Amino acid sequence: MVGRSIYQWSSSVQRVGIRHEDKTIWERRVPLVPDQIRGLIASHGIPFSVEASNQRVFSNEEMSASGAVVTDSLANCPIIIGVKEIPRDRFESGKTYMFFSHTIKGQSYNMAMLRRMMELKCNLLDYERIVDDQGRRLVFFGEYAGLAGMIDSLWAYGQRLAVEGHSTVLAAIKPAHEYASLADAKAHITEVGAAARNDEALAGFAPIVCGFSGYGRVSQGAQEIYDLVNPATIAPNRLSDASSGDTFVKVVFKESDMVEPIEAGKTFELQDYYQHPEGYRGVFDQYLPHLSMLVNCIYWEPKYPRLVTKEAIGQLFENSASPKLRVIGDISCDPEGSIEIMSRPTDPGNPVYVYDTARKEAIDGFKGKGPVIMAVEILPTELPRDSSTAFGDALVDLIPALAKDPAPERFEDWDLPGPLKSAVILHRGNLTPDYEYIKAYL
Repeated sequence: MVGRSIYQWSSSVQRVGIRHEDKTIWERRVPLVPDQIRGLIASHGIPFSVEASNQRVFSNEEMSASGAVVTDSLANCPIIIGVKEIPRDRFESGKTYMFFSHTIKGQSYNMAMLRRMMELKCNLLDYERIVDDQGRRLVFFGEYAGLAGMIDSLWAYGQRLAVEGHSTVLAAIKPAHEYASLADAKAHITEVGAAARNDEALAGFAPIVCGFSGYGRVSQGAQEIYDLVNPATIAPNRLSDASSGDTFVKVVFKESDMVEPIEAGKTFELQDYYQHPEGYRGVFDQYLPHLSMLVNCIYWEPKYPRLVTKEAIGQLFENSASPKLRVIGDISCDPEGSIEIMSRPTDPGNPVYVYDTARKEAIDGFKGKGPVIMAVEILPTELPRDSSTAFGDALVDLIPALAKDPAPERFEDWDLPGPLKSAVILHRGNLTPDYEYIKAYL
């Protein structure tokens, strides 16, 4: 499918291509939405080509109406942007690419892709490294991971109760991708939350206590959804006092709630924990008996103590015939990481499994002796229009600088704004100074 644009382009502005996503059939997002493309064309004269796709949430017709050329090939685009990783055989020599490359930690599964880009003398910019002077990310989907993750976790809780034979109003909640928009999801969950207070079938489970590990953007998005059911808020050290008079309860855990110093008499200090995590041990086990749901939103690396261990979950389900904990929404999604029983990520087509404590393995669905694990790896794509619009709003002002000039021979001569320059991992196939450490993983 090849389209034509009514716009005439300046030869000094590089054409920007937007590729179709092909990592998974569920990926429907775009880095820029039609209104944003239309604005860039009108204000900066940037020519756009959009790779045709029947999977993308914005149709080919919507993209064409923005003024972009909808085409089967991006061969004439020196700049190509997308969302997720690009197959190795799709790269072209000397071009500039911007996407989530998942390479900055030396991720082994993407090193072959990076090597291929180096061989072809490509430029690579990574959204994850578009940061301000304080190193804070400027372009991200994190809030939408929290929003979609909480919707899916509430859905999973209602379905788990239904499988156990309890017909409640929570069973009406749908997975995030089944709602037409975030606004529709919010309206429905608000209705269900109000009805839940008069649902006698839920009385035996009250208070339904949802714990949130972490307090950043992902957690804030998740809490935004849970707040629609109007929960009471309680501090972690008051969990045992949660009242059955409250249908829903919310508790937020900070680092000081989740770990303690190993050394006797030492007090918790946040910066010391970040710098010397080996001096701390996890204490989250104490909260598990009081939680109905746990929504995990923390950043985790192996140097930190785990939040939930296999041993702790095993003991919880061994010591109680019917533990309160039914769902763990692992939005952070690190296999066998902060949630050790999360053995593998899932997708919207098969989003949950039970960690069966007797068999010590994952079983698809909601049945089994153990908690339901919601571990969708690409949660923001369950709200594709909303998340793409918010992402593009943060990205759009950086596109004119990227499209202005080709990458010069020397990296230091590339006239990019600071946030974009910090995101350049490869310049003409070479690792830039800030990313030379990746050589060790190649």
